Amino acid sequence: MSVQFTHNIDPARRDFYGRIGERHLAPLWQVLHKLVTATPETAIVPHLWRYDALRPDLLEACELITAKEAERRVLVLENPALPGESRITKSLFGGLQIILPGEIAAPHRHTQAALRFVLEGEGAYTSVDGERTFMRPGDFVITPSWTWHDHGNVGNGPMVWLDGLDMHMVKLFEASFREGSDTDLPSAVVRPEGDSEARYGANLLPVDDGYSRPTSPVFNYRYDRTREALVEMQRREEWSLWHGLKLKYANPKTGDYAIPTIATFIQLLPRGFKTAPYRSTASTVFVCIEGGGKSVIGEGAGARTFTWGPRDIWVVPSWTFVGHEAGSDAVLFSYSDQGVQEKLGLFREEKRPT
Repeated sequence: MSVQFTHNIDPARRDFYGRIGERHLAPLWQVLHKLVTATPETAIVPHLWRYDALRPDLLEACELITAKEAERRVLVLENPALPGESRITKSLFGGLQIILPGEIAAPHRHTQAALRFVLEGEGAYTSVDGERTFMRPGDFVITPSWTWHDHGNVGNGPMVWLDGLDMHMVKLFEASFREGSDTDLPSAVVRPEGDSEARYGANLLPVDDGYSRPTSPVFNYRYDRTREALVEMQRREEWSLWHGLKLKYANPKTGDYAIPTIATFIQLLPRGFKTAPYRSTASTVFVCIEGGGKSVIGEGAGARTFTWGPRDIWVVPSWTFVGHEAGSDAVLFSYSDQGVQEKLGLFREEKRPT
């Protein structure tokens, strides 16, 4: 008795796929290698945004729409590979927010956690759950998930900062909530400025304080203190071949990242320092705070070289080699999805020798 193996006949396959498709079924074997790839396949491309070129667009936006109308006057940094999706990387949002003297961005809250990295200006504040912090260039400010927050500018010039949010992770899980305020007035101040830093920023933790959020209770990591820490590392020559002098912004209560879903770092590259090639599964956004240099992203004929200076922003895709070279003493801020990858056991890195 002979057996006919019809599974190798293309017309029979097409007929079968069509019939099971009507019952909302699909053959895994047709898509398996696209779903489970041998190595990471990134959907984004490297890109550099030059701040000096973008600043006129920010000022023009102020002429066209008020902070009240916009709710948040932000120009989204869109990765060129994902136009219209409001993504700087596949998992993260990036945008430049500007607020003029006398303006208020009214209170709201949402499940997405946010970071603010200040690029320009003085005299503006962020308020989180009734505590204000006035921001200066280089400050790293966090807005924990589901906290009331607003912004205001009592200074004499425009204030610009980089917004980074985990909104696309929240969107993936279909877990987004948002609530606006019924007033355009700023939040009532219920704690003095510096309260959170005084409580948690001196290697001391209050007993029975009731703070239970996974996000850091310190919500302004001031640049002057951060810079001092980098200088101390430089004195002790605590160098990495792949990162120079690099520090993680940490939650003093847990040692985790300041925002659990978003890893944030600061690093110093002294003049002439060239990092060895490095890659990881974390798609990373870099910002230059001081100095200048260049980054080579990728390998071979497809490599891209970006020359950057103060306030420039660039993105490195997942599992793509990058090397930085400082033309002068350079300080870089970066944020990525490494935080959530580590918690899920997904993070990998590769460090090539020099």
